[in-house]
Amino acid sequence: MAEESKGGFTAREALFYHETIRPGKLEINATKPLTSQRDLSLAYSPGVAVPVEAIAADPALAARYTTRSNMVAVISNGTAILGLGNLGALAAKPVMEGKAVLFKRFADVDSIDIELATEDPEAFINAVALMEPSFGGINLEDIKAPECFIIEAALRERMKIPVMHDDQHGTAIITAAGLLNACHLTGRDIRDVKVVVNGAGAAAIACTALIKAMGVRHDNVIMCDRSGPLTPGRAEMDQWKSAHAVATSATSLEEALVGADIFLGLSAAGALKPQWVEKMADKPIIFAMANPVPEIMPDEAKAVRPDAIIATGRSDFPNQVNNVLGFPFIFRGALDVQATTINEEMKIAAAEAIAGLARQQVPEEVALAYGKNQKFGTDYIIPAPFDPRLIEVVSSAVAKAAMDSGVAQARIEDFDAYRLHLRSRLNPTTSVLSGVYEVARSNPKRMVFAEAEEEVVLRAAIQYRDFGYGTPILVGRTKAVLDKLHQLSVGDPGSFEIQNSADSEHVPAMVAYLYKRLQRRGFTERDVRRMVNQDRNVFASLLVALGHGDGMITGMTRTFAQTVREVTLVLDAKEGALPFGIHMMIGKNHTTFLADTTMNERPNAEALAHIAKETAAVARRMGHEPRVAFLSYSTFGNPSGQWLDNIRAAVAILDREDPGFEYEGEMAPDAALNPKVMALYPFSRLSGPANVLVMPGLQSANLSAKLLRELGSNATIGPMMIGMAKPVQIVPMTASVPDVLTLAVLASAGVVG
Repeated sequence: MAEESKGGFTAREALFYHETIRPGKLEINATKPLTSQRDLSLAYSPGVAVPVEAIAADPALAARYTTRSNMVAVISNGTAILGLGNLGALAAKPVMEGKAVLFKRFADVDSIDIELATEDPEAFINAVALMEPSFGGINLEDIKAPECFIIEAALRERMKIPVMHDDQHGTAIITAAGLLNACHLTGRDIRDVKVVVNGAGAAAIACTALIKAMGVRHDNVIMCDRSGPLTPGRAEMDQWKSAHAVATSATSLEEALVGADIFLGLSAAGALKPQWVEKMADKPIIFAMANPVPEIMPDEAKAVRPDAIIATGRSDFPNQVNNVLGFPFIFRGALDVQATTINEEMKIAAAEAIAGLARQQVPEEVALAYGKNQKFGTDYIIPAPFDPRLIEVVSSAVAKAAMDSGVAQARIEDFDAYRLHLRSRLNPTTSVLSGVYEVARSNPKRMVFAEAEEEVVLRAAIQYRDFGYGTPILVGRTKAVLDKLHQLSVGDPGSFEIQNSADSEHVPAMVAYLYKRLQRRGFTERDVRRMVNQDRNVFASLLVALGHGDGMITGMTRTFAQTVREVTLVLDAKEGALPFGIHMMIGKNHTTFLADTTMNERPNAEALAHIAKETAAVARRMGHEPRVAFLSYSTFGNPSGQWLDNIRAAVAILDREDPGFEYEGEMAPDAALNPKVMALYPFSRLSGPANVLVMPGLQSANLSAKLLRELGSNATIGPMMIGMAKPVQIVPMTASVPDVLTLAVLASAGVVG
């Protein structure tokens, strides 16, 4: 298998991703307890007979008693997989699994992939239609044209649940949203624009049909295929192409573009020439959506028309047309009102909602996560894919359109409550973390991996480079690191920078720097030289201190405490800061931040207040409005004890400072987290369960973090080191490759530190 980069990663890394932990990307988890004989009786026989009889009497009750109302099937026959062509049903499975993962990740829609081994449209239609009792919706994917038109139309006719071919309509909805905003920015009325569409496949036809439904006049759209403009009576046109044929004197794409306001490209790389762009109208709108290489690169278009607004299908350019902005939320809204179809009104509502979201001010936490101040303009006409507001904005618009157009079988009476419910379905941390990875790609850093001879660390370093987060600097014995790179089947081990203290040109400067720093702390120059030559943490820290690296990852081979001692011989805390550690516990619908879990054994009141403020800031950057609880064995003085004064004093410090977030204490964990217990204290200043837990000391904090990690079902990130002048993260000795990579990216993106 070739090792060339495929969008920021190698073929090897893609296979490794799909193979590790367990093959594939999906698993099925029970949502009800199965821990006793009673549970088993309720889940299966005889208890299951009760809902069976209820549904038989009233089929609508399936939405109440089964997963059907939240279950979508992602179905393909593999005849048009991505840009790879007809590779068959089995080869389509990784893509369909990925689509199912996106449904769950972005909209909490349960999904299962189904691959049908047939190219016969009638056989495909019959197979899918028979599945109607199992699913609340059908997402068709990667089916070639014109069969995709036939299949979707037949299934929409036969099935009373939403059916959508996302390659057509998903692309069309996001494209339409972007066009609405581009027209707004350029002062155009969509009813008057002149559009040229290059490509006449499923996506192109769907885009054209949708923008016409939204107001673009039929006669103002010229669609071109390989043979030129589609005109009435032209030979070799099927019924779907002929529906968009118009009379025109243009005989080529070049001629059609003269004076055109908009170019929609759903064709092939390089299909749009710069000299043709010059002939378009003022402030041309160019959607070059061929992947992975667009019809024209944005810099080429800007070179001849600096006034152009440009969108592509790529994440490394502004204005990405990405279907993930649409399909999860369209089905979310459709399922929630039990819609019988996805109609034009629902698609238009989705497009308008997406367009409207891009015009709104981006919340501070989202902007921080993406590392830039995103705002509506020529480089931001389409929202970022990881904007957590998409689920409530788009889903509620689709649900309302379904109700207004008469295809909803259930009604939403309170849309404010519905939007709140939608927000609660997803944990904002997952969206923000996804954005953090994009920040790292857009501003790659040189990250020092201090223990590169360890396979876990080396794999993380390889992924750090292959995924485009930056340049790894590998610290270790040169031959040992190269041997391990060969063992991991890295095709170009010599391209990695390896720093070995035995032969590094930086050693003299390192010794001079560190001796000056430590000479009044009991260290001789000989001691310093020995540390530089023998201690990888000291050597790696010096690479960062002297500017040869931007940040550092370590911790796999030594305890946290020992690693901290070695790192802080070289690197300082931020001015006025107190270094400490945070564990982030991520559940499906919640994230909890625990501090200080690593460093300060018995913090005083000032330290506790500082830890609370800094952890609250991290929580905000992760998309959460912080609610801080200062934990104790005592809740508001009951029981009394001798270790409460510093906690109370910390609360008093925040009282004087008014830090801008909720806080309360001293309080036991149940009083901070359990709404029933919280209700016993109506004077508490917390409006809901705390999400930032400040522990009274290192012993309780460290024990709590490790117990939750081992016994809980939450994912854990951390400890994350806060308060150092340079980005340094110390991973647990038992860290996995994803653990190391995540902390490296967090350090690189500047979200923690």
